[in-house]
Amino acid sequence: MGRVTVRERVRRISGSTVRDRVDTLIVEEPLEIRLGGRALTVTMRTPGHDFELVTGFLIGEGVIAAADDVRTLRYCAGSTEDGVNTYNVLDVVLAPGVPQPDVSVERNFYTTSSCGVCGKASLDAVRTRSRFTVADDDVRFSAEVLAALPDRLRGAQKLFERTGGLHAAALVTPDGDLLAVREDVGRHNAVDKVVGHAATQRGLPLGGTGLLVSGRASFELTQKAVMAGIPLLAAVSAPSSLAVELAAETGMSLVGFLRGDSMNVYTGAHRVVAD
Repeated sequence: MGRVTVRERVRRISGSTVRDRVDTLIVEEPLEIRLGGRALTVTMRTPGHDFELVTGFLIGEGVIAAADDVRTLRYCAGSTEDGVNTYNVLDVVLAPGVPQPDVSVERNFYTTSSCGVCGKASLDAVRTRSRFTVADDDVRFSAEVLAALPDRLRGAQKLFERTGGLHAAALVTPDGDLLAVREDVGRHNAVDKVVGHAATQRGLPLGGTGLLVSGRASFELTQKAVMAGIPLLAAVSAPSSLAVELAAETGMSLVGFLRGDSMNVYTGAHRVVAD
């Protein structure tokens, strides 16, 4: 597996003080995802937990509904001149009976911070494609537990402490336990890694849990939570308008600006119990 961090020399300027030092940077490398040998997408990610990332991505896109829908995951040989595997190409073979997605050279999947196709069409597509209903999940989170989660997540971010350049996501319980924590340069990758891990260990849907993210709540992250059957999404920063609309449409609870002892509950307020 490739390196997660690298060391680089930098010049540190602070007021009138100038000194040279060595800084630790997080690695960002492309991962090409293939399905049965055919190119599906390329995402920029931090190496590590790649199988979880791909499993979570396929769940979020509606390609699979369970980890068992994947028959095999394997790295393909890289293209380095010395023949060393770069671990940047991963091929997926779906289990027998699992339909192959309609992927063409002209229309591949794209993993970006945006939703790709926004507006009402996106909301209808997600509502139609999701195999799990979160609206009926009656899990409750106390405001006190939610307020304590960002500090717990920060404490679990080992790479962030060394680099300061990572997003994080965690699957959490109503008691405040962190069931899984993953870091990545891409916020969507961190979520995919968490969902992929949980799908393998616990199965889907991920009812009775919440998803905590270290940044903002975008449409894409809300969509990924819905597709995994997670009834509550909590973000340290702001949600987007389309994220709020999707959460309302699907019956998900969406919490934003989770900082200190305050938070905004945008949808599904019945799941957040004030102390």
